[in-house]
Amino acid sequence: MKLNQRDHGGGLDAAIARWGGTRDSWLDLSTGINPVPYPVGALPDDAWTALPDEAAQNRLDMAARRFWSVPDDAALLAAPGASALIAKIPSLWPRGKVRIDAPTYNEHAAAFDIAGWTQGTGDAMVVVHPNNPDGRFWVKSNLTAPFTLIDESFCDIAPNQSLIALSSDPGRIVLKSFGKFWGLAGLRLGFAIGPTDLINALRDQLGPWPVSGPALEIGARALEDLAWAHETRVRLAQDAQRLDRLMTRHGTLVGGTDLFRLYDVKDASAFQNRLAQARIWSRIFPYSDRWIRLGLPSSKGWSQLEAAL
Repeated sequence: MKLNQRDHGGGLDAAIARWGGTRDSWLDLSTGINPVPYPVGALPDDAWTALPDEAAQNRLDMAARRFWSVPDDAALLAAPGASALIAKIPSLWPRGKVRIDAPTYNEHAAAFDIAGWTQGTGDAMVVVHPNNPDGRFWVKSNLTAPFTLIDESFCDIAPNQSLIALSSDPGRIVLKSFGKFWGLAGLRLGFAIGPTDLINALRDQLGPWPVSGPALEIGARALEDLAWAHETRVRLAQDAQRLDRLMTRHGTLVGGTDLFRLYDVKDASAFQNRLAQARIWSRIFPYSDRWIRLGLPSSKGWSQLEAAL
């Protein structure tokens, strides 16, 4: 049995081709990316001109370990985006059956499919924690497979829910995405955390200098800035509640996180069309004709959304 195929948010260019306008006239709510990104600031010249050195890598690694409370006996690997890790992780374990409960982020199923796995229970398991798109959190007792990938790409909004303590257990890998919470998806930075044997196997596949100099510098700055992280969690929670209030007359809250919300609007395609006519892009799903997912607007985007609704 083949696993699910790829289907993503984004696609703003296609929306513009259909409904018109320019990129700067559109409000893209189709992703779960923080609309108020971490302030990058100026970078030293050698972040651009020199090969990334050991000191820069060590600084990023230490900042990541402190920020996520990584167990001392777990290994950590920075990579050029979580997607690069997702594509390689299925090769770390002998092929067999993998359990990936739907609905969820479908890039995992595509990666296991390409690697020759089939869907089923027994050998491996993938959990997205919290789940995309419904925001479900998992617990340790759910994780029953010998090889388990825990995708915490959206978990930085709720660090107390993290399963990072399991990352040193045999056959466990925790995946972290930098682009979502810090709002810097274009930086392409992600992390795999797990037992040394699995992480070293991933390290060998990526080769030397997998993370660019600018990403090393910006990632370390952001992970060291605990005050910004705290303030951002407060703001995201307030904005998620504001979005729920706006949507009260239009649909029923199904779930989500403080980075995106999932609503039942009865006719998702019609609702997406309505928003698109107001130059607002949203996310609907091939497996549900009722669900629509909305990310959070930037401070300038709220009035555009309120007018459309």
